[in-house]
Amino acid sequence: MRYTLRQLEVFLAVAHHENVSRAARDLNMSQSAASGALKELETQFDIKLFERAGKKLRLNELGRQLWPRAEALLGQARDLESGLQAHQELGRLKVGATLTIGNYLAVNIMARYMAEQPGAQVKLEVANTATIVDRVLAFDLDMGLIEGEINHTDLELLPWREDELVVFCAPDHPLAKQETLSDEDLLAATWIVRETGSGTRQTFERAMHGLLPGLKLLLELEHTEAIKRAVEAGLGISCLSRVSLREAFRRGSLVPLIVPGRDFSREFYFVLHRQKYRSPGVERWLELCRQSPE
Repeated sequence: MRYTLRQLEVFLAVAHHENVSRAARDLNMSQSAASGALKELETQFDIKLFERAGKKLRLNELGRQLWPRAEALLGQARDLESGLQAHQELGRLKVGATLTIGNYLAVNIMARYMAEQPGAQVKLEVANTATIVDRVLAFDLDMGLIEGEINHTDLELLPWREDELVVFCAPDHPLAKQETLSDEDLLAATWIVRETGSGTRQTFERAMHGLLPGLKLLLELEHTEAIKRAVEAGLGISCLSRVSLREAFRRGSLVPLIVPGRDFSREFYFVLHRQKYRSPGVERWLELCRQSPE
């Protein structure tokens, strides 16, 4: 074999960072060693994998073709290493989750996964749908748990579980006493909503089709807890996942509002890169997610 796994690690690190120095730091090696490994890989096969753009190294077409295949090969090698070191240990897992899923569902799944596999290393990254999708595309995450629909040829989108958004307000809000809300009520209300790029915002806009230009959006916030506190303080009404509101509804600090004729249903999804190796750890995580209670 004319290449080494270390050479592939250097290639992938440079592809991620677009810089040899940062790639070397990431791999805990000297810059000269990283540069030498990359040069040796290119020289052995008489190829070029990068184009220089100032201080950056950008993948050329051949490099872009090699990237997913190298990621898959290294994924299998790491999985083999984990098996050799700890027999059935599932090894490292990097999971991305949108804010609703990450804050209210993923932590319990992570606890079950780690209880099954003592010593397993799980990294959970929480961000909005757009960010998680970008991280999966860049091979920075093994998988994403998202609440928005996406369409990309390199990504596989698998349905996970059903969810729905709920319009809600503080118990002393004028709308709290109404049995149902009309379109006129929705247009007259002041809204506090999730930011553009989130799956919750995507579903909210779909449900409010025909009313969006007339809605009074007072605040756009990235965190569900901040939105709930703002609504509790009487700043307006909002619309979030029922998963994130269960405890507040039980306490009575927030109350649901009924909006007939508008569809707030949606699905949570798994998103995976089609060309990334799917380790036993990934498969077990998917299984635990599907077993999680509604």
